[in-house]
Amino acid sequence: MVKVGVAGYGVIGQRLADGVALQKDMELVGIADLAPTLSIRALKERGMPYDLYLVEGANKAAFDAAGIPVKGSFADLIGKVDIMLDSSPGGVGAKNKERYEKAGISAIFQGGEKNSVADVFFHGYANYEKGLGAKYLKLTSCNTTGLIRSVDCLDRNYGVDRVAITIIRRVADPGDYHRGLTNALQMDKAPSHQALDLMTIMPHVEATGILVHTPVTHGHIITVVAHGKQGKISKDMALLAFKAHDRIRVVRIEDGFLGNASFFRYARDLGNPRGDMYEIGLWEDSIVESGDHIMYAINIPQESVTIPETMDAIRAALRMQQDSASGTAETNKYLGLGKWK
Repeated sequence: MVKVGVAGYGVIGQRLADGVALQKDMELVGIADLAPTLSIRALKERGMPYDLYLVEGANKAAFDAAGIPVKGSFADLIGKVDIMLDSSPGGVGAKNKERYEKAGISAIFQGGEKNSVADVFFHGYANYEKGLGAKYLKLTSCNTTGLIRSVDCLDRNYGVDRVAITIIRRVADPGDYHRGLTNALQMDKAPSHQALDLMTIMPHVEATGILVHTPVTHGHIITVVAHGKQGKISKDMALLAFKAHDRIRVVRIEDGFLGNASFFRYARDLGNPRGDMYEIGLWEDSIVESGDHIMYAINIPQESVTIPETMDAIRAALRMQQDSASGTAETNKYLGLGKWK
């Protein structure tokens, strides 16, 4: 049984902990954090299903005052695991890496860290094999994760050599107070980092893109224009490939999926914790042929979309499965992905 720890119990960290807990061939040893945040307080109210360890600088008296039990220190947690999932604030993970190196354990970092923190910039489908046995891996951002899922899907089936994307980006997560736009859209300089990141993971694909920040909180929407390497990819061909993918949920506007909020509401109606979805949504109605290009639109549930690929990263780094097909299949099985088909 692989032993896993999570550093940082915020938006991503709490979902990583839940994701590991669902993997029957992994054991979540514990989580580490700095302060008795609302997320930690909620964990205590739920009966502390996960052991809590405190990072350096934490005020244990504040945890004691809130009645939150503490299992030990961050060093104690590091000493008990095979691999750490580091979802600390950007820049902190790079400092934590020194501790992981000293302890001789592997670690996986989230998209907020610089690529230089890791040996491999990782995606479960597109370059799983590059992560095999790697000591330190870094995940792509939420947008890049979902984008690559869809482009890799077409590429594996038919071959893709060029993509152009437009990202309609949510400006903040639900509950954030530290930033936001009011009655405004904000442009980023092109090309977007997601297009550049795609080319890092899939160097045989030429990519460019534009990003627009929007004053919403539930999900991003990305439009993709893709060009087939071996010839035109028709709508029927694209739809066949997308429907076969366990991390792509193909939906229709006429069924009520009007936009980003529809997915969030549907996830809540399904009873998914926090209204999360691990899969991206793809509108069948958005798939159109334009000359020798195929165009489509996807919804990215930014808080939870990277969780499956992080589970894949554990499998690759620790050589639990030797190839993308078997590694992603195990992750999908335990997360219940594809069960809606």
